[in-house]
Amino acid sequence: MTARILLVEDEANIRENLKLNLELEGYEVVSVDNGLDAVKTFRDQRFNALVLDIMLPEMDGLSVCEQVRLEDREVPILFLTAKDASKDIVAGLKTGGDDYLTKPFHLEELLLRVGKLVDRSLRASGSTAAEVDEFQFGGNRVNFATYEAVGKDGPIRLTNKEVKLLKLLVDRRNEVVSRQHILQTVWGYDVFPSTRTIDNFILAFRKYFEPDPKNPAYFHSVRGVGYKFSA
Repeated sequence: MTARILLVEDEANIRENLKLNLELEGYEVVSVDNGLDAVKTFRDQRFNALVLDIMLPEMDGLSVCEQVRLEDREVPILFLTAKDASKDIVAGLKTGGDDYLTKPFHLEELLLRVGKLVDRSLRASGSTAAEVDEFQFGGNRVNFATYEAVGKDGPIRLTNKEVKLLKLLVDRRNEVVSRQHILQTVWGYDVFPSTRTIDNFILAFRKYFEPDPKNPAYFHSVRGVGYKFSA
């Protein structure tokens, strides 16, 4: 499995140079130039590590890190920034960063640090890979590691949230999972989105995987309680 890196850097020359060199190391790299796009991209895709500038337009890197940590407490984050004061380094690490490299930097050092973080991420995901990577039901297939699925109409690229919710329901198949548990587990914070949010995800799953979405065989709503996946 090719490791995927989200690179967030607003200086075009640095961003393109880093993207090229990371790709030469064998990584798949998605690059964005502002904080809001970084958060959106992270929510929609799977990554093994983030390389994150702190001084960004739209949303600074510390705020991006906070949002990422609400979604995922494990994905490694390397801060890359011109801020080199001790208080800035401490702030980055306290926010949830795993490593910190200041500009200007040596490319070899950055590649080495990224490599160590990616190795850690791959080891962590590989520890349960045999158990959770792929699940099949009916004529459908879901790969939780690659975010790819095959539904009734062909291949599907799942989002981060779709994978988390689908994995939770599959792990608890044939059990009713409460709305509160879903929101706490999948969204990971106490200020919950609208309860209709989960309904919309369930409707999407029915569209992807149910032979007859109006008469679901797999994804069930249990009024007043939660949801159940049957297989």
